[in-house]
Amino acid sequence: MLDESKHYLAWPILVAVLENIMWWKTSRGAVAMVLLCASALGSSASIYRFKLDPLASSVNAKVAFLGIGNQQANFPAVRGVVAISPDKMDQVNLDVSIDATQLKAGGDEITRRLKGKDFFYVEKYPTVRFEGTRLNMKNATSGSLSGELTARGVTRPVVLNVSFSAPPSNTNGKDAIRLTAVTTINRKEFGMTAYSMVVGKKVTITIKTRLLPA
Repeated sequence: MLDESKHYLAWPILVAVLENIMWWKTSRGAVAMVLLCASALGSSASIYRFKLDPLASSVNAKVAFLGIGNQQANFPAVRGVVAISPDKMDQVNLDVSIDATQLKAGGDEITRRLKGKDFFYVEKYPTVRFEGTRLNMKNATSGSLSGELTARGVTRPVVLNVSFSAPPSNTNGKDAIRLTAVTTINRKEFGMTAYSMVVGKKVTITIKTRLLPA
């Protein structure tokens, strides 16, 4: 037979144990919450946004012609935005759009051909676009930017060699920065396969722009 006096004496002990367990769980939760908040605060980084200055931006495309020289095309109508975090330089968001309908080449006939179906086909694909997502700085002012280039309805991964007029890691988001980016693509990968015996397949693209605080 159970001793009722012992039974009643056990209740305060049981209650105390339960209270200690609840306190431990609550404390552990509070500590975890504090650590989580501290981690979130510590991981927050400043993000500075810029826009491309349309009056100080241009794109140049150069390709071998007849094996003895180069043919160039200029794209004067460029717009875009970029977001940079000095604390996380490997992460960048660059979006550049080029109005291919405004391209200009050596003469009217060459310009017409480049705008036609054999090349940029601007009637159907008026915009060339580059989206950069990962920046790998080699030193304070130069590095490589990985992303995707879309031209003539085809999207391919590309890497641009970039250089800045000032270290982007030191930016305060208030001063303009000049940016130059260069890459080489195979035009045939973008559906521009015409005139293989006359026009080279490798095209060097150079972007020059000034980034203004947005």
